[in-house]
Amino acid sequence: MRFAEKLKKARKDYGMSQEVLADKLGVSRQAVTKWETDKGLPDIENMIIISKLFGISLDELLTDEKESHIRTRFLYESKTEYDIDGNKKFDLKLGSADSLVITGTDDEKIVVLLGSNDIVNLRENYKVKIDDIKRRIDVEINHVNRTVETESHESLTIEVLFPNRYLDHIEIECDCNNLEINNLVCENVEHNGTVRKCLVKSLEGVFELDSNANMDIAINKMKGSFELNQVVASSRITVPSDLSFQTRLKGVKTSIKYEKAGLKTEDYSVDDSENVIEFNGIKSELVIATED
Repeated sequence: MRFAEKLKKARKDYGMSQEVLADKLGVSRQAVTKWETDKGLPDIENMIIISKLFGISLDELLTDEKESHIRTRFLYESKTEYDIDGNKKFDLKLGSADSLVITGTDDEKIVVLLGSNDIVNLRENYKVKIDDIKRRIDVEINHVNRTVETESHESLTIEVLFPNRYLDHIEIECDCNNLEINNLVCENVEHNGTVRKCLVKSLEGVFELDSNANMDIAINKMKGSFELNQVVASSRITVPSDLSFQTRLKGVKTSIKYEKAGLKTEDYSVDDSENVIEFNGIKSELVIATED
């Protein structure tokens, strides 16, 4: 995949228009169009901004590699894995990170991958502990060197690979700038902690997100429910135009508004849809939007 395709895909995955991306980079929309039609490349300064904005390494942006896995994206990496022998409840306390990637797999193990281009000696600075307690798996990441806590929030990526066949329930505590959900099949997932951006690439089940930060959320593919709980916050969910969903509104002084192609519109949710977007909060607002 060439840079033009990667940029366009990343932008759409984040539910971002060319105009919004251009504004973030301080360039014209025509410049973004030129890059996405393979008629030019950004300068190195904008390339770095794009890399950080979408959580994609410069190497990945500028090469035709098909694999974008954490193990090939970072200068410094570490891996911890544990074999699973049956259905489990998973309880994860992950601390802070720039990005958290949750991926469902066909394997029979849980894998915790740490990656960074700035933090050296990951194994010495972070201790990953996996405990198997009857029908529960506890995963904890501890900072051995407290001086890396700030760096964690700026430049650490955590990816957790879950065995879909053995998922009973997942609880996650993590403060991160970016949260990504890939190919996850689980009856119930709960995430508690500050999140700025959330990308749901593929989800089957119920995902509950508690975060009081203003959020940008993009849902690409979902079968089930996405439940957002917030207090005094304003967030936005971008969905594909062909995704059918119903909405549920709970809480005190909360509201849901709708947009299509950047314009305010009437409620286009479907009352009997099997997919649900639920918003529960206090003095909070949610905008559900589609680009088409």
